[in-house]
Amino acid sequence: MTDNLLTSEEATKVIQAMGQLFPEAKAELNHDSPFQLLIAVILSAQTTDVGVNKVTPGLFEAYPTPEALMQADREDIMEKIKTIGLYRNKAKFIKSCATDIVERFGGEVPQTRKELQSLAGVGRKTANVVMSVAFDEPAIAVDTHVNRISKKFNIAPEDASIRQVENCLMEKLPEDLWSQAHHWLIFFGRYQCPARDHDHEECVRKVYDIVDSM
Repeated sequence: MTDNLLTSEEATKVIQAMGQLFPEAKAELNHDSPFQLLIAVILSAQTTDVGVNKVTPGLFEAYPTPEALMQADREDIMEKIKTIGLYRNKAKFIKSCATDIVERFGGEVPQTRKELQSLAGVGRKTANVVMSVAFDEPAIAVDTHVNRISKKFNIAPEDASIRQVENCLMEKLPEDLWSQAHHWLIFFGRYQCPARDHDHEECVRKVYDIVDSM
């Protein structure tokens, strides 16, 4: 690797190599509907997907629809999600989000980024996940793994903001690869090259061995 940013062709090959390492990469938040996915993504902020998946079965059994969650007692919501981080604020956000969905969108999760981001507790990353996973719209959600791995492989500048990393990936990758690329980057960062101390260069070599065979 050099100090220069990868070209579009190079970046695409690097991320496709990650895809060969993790061909089954997909969203790991358990859900049965766009509404459940949206709530799970809001809950996942600063919390692992594993942790979220432990609390959502009970939450969704009690409150399976936006209407039900809107009417829920906030104390009861907190009780059901208290094992995850920031649960008090998240209880407030998901109740308010459900209220927005019912009162402004007829009980249906909206599908555009602008409308999704108008919901309580929903930022650009959450909106991108829902657009991509629930509605099959091309989008790249930049989480901590996507951010770190994009910079590690010189796809985006080291000092780039989250939005700039997203823009770099969208500029360098073909649009039909955006949604899958974000899963490949997450799985590579989560399961192959985590932030904790290990032989990072071995991770880089593993990717470029596949790139060289392409």
